[in-house]
Amino acid sequence: MSAAALPRGGVDLRRALRALLPAVSLVLVLGAIAWLNPRVISYFGFTLMLNYAVPIALATVAQMFTMTCNDIDLSIGAFVGFVCCITATYLNDNPLLGVALLVVCVAAYAGLGALIHARSLPAIVVTLGMSFVWQGLSILLLPKPGGHAPMWLQTLMSARPPYIPMPILASALIAAVAWFGLMRTSYGAILRGSGGNATAIARAGWSLLSARAMLFGLAGLFGVFSGMALVGITRAADAHLGDGYTLLSIAGVILGGGEFVGGVVSPIGAVIGALTLTLASTQLLGFLRIPPDWQVAANGAILIIVLAARVAIGERGKRR
Repeated sequence: MSAAALPRGGVDLRRALRALLPAVSLVLVLGAIAWLNPRVISYFGFTLMLNYAVPIALATVAQMFTMTCNDIDLSIGAFVGFVCCITATYLNDNPLLGVALLVVCVAAYAGLGALIHARSLPAIVVTLGMSFVWQGLSILLLPKPGGHAPMWLQTLMSARPPYIPMPILASALIAAVAWFGLMRTSYGAILRGSGGNATAIARAGWSLLSARAMLFGLAGLFGVFSGMALVGITRAADAHLGDGYTLLSIAGVILGGGEFVGGVVSPIGAVIGALTLTLASTQLLGFLRIPPDWQVAANGAILIIVLAARVAIGERGKRR
């Protein structure tokens, strides 16, 4: 083996270890839950524990698309709440109008990405402002909790497929679709390159404006799916239903191996991160009889531990 091959092997091993961290964190959380209450490791147990995993996973993938171009979306939680209100009102009472409004929402997200790029605006500030817009529209549309989820959506979210619980099956499908679109298509490479090496993408003749608009449009699309899935579970809506999803989505992407810069994201890792946070913040704390107020602290602790392990792997590789 040549000397030049050694660093490459070290880099590959380091990347493999970093890629395995999300799965390892999920296995550890599941192991802790199984140790505390072995009876929940069953079809019915996983269905209950991961009941809210699907909308969280969809919101996390939405956040992943914006982070692909080195942006952070601080409005995804409020946007999910607005979609919930549309789904429980217009989509149920007037499906055509409801679908039209949801399409407009996705187009608005794409337009927001185009505006951020065209005017060189800081995405974190623009999306923070949009979070107030989405929240205000939600309150205008549904001043108090109410509405009703469409029956077909309730049926879909309460489905019980054989052998594999619906949340696991849906999460795997979400991860596969996002992975194939972003990691295995030619335009997916362009989208990732817009965050990893924008200069090279522009010199190759691709439009960075279109790439960012597409990424934000995909974020809006998955945000719409997240809100619809959430209403299908809760069967009613509230203007504040998605408030916690912004921080959860960011944490899920980072926990899954994503980076704030460089266009480094992992669709499969993001979904695994969402599943880990769902289990850790609700089920694990519940079995430990820790008050719900500590849920945010638990998510933060898991994120810090995984990031510390990621940094340790990187530093160890550098010393070699």
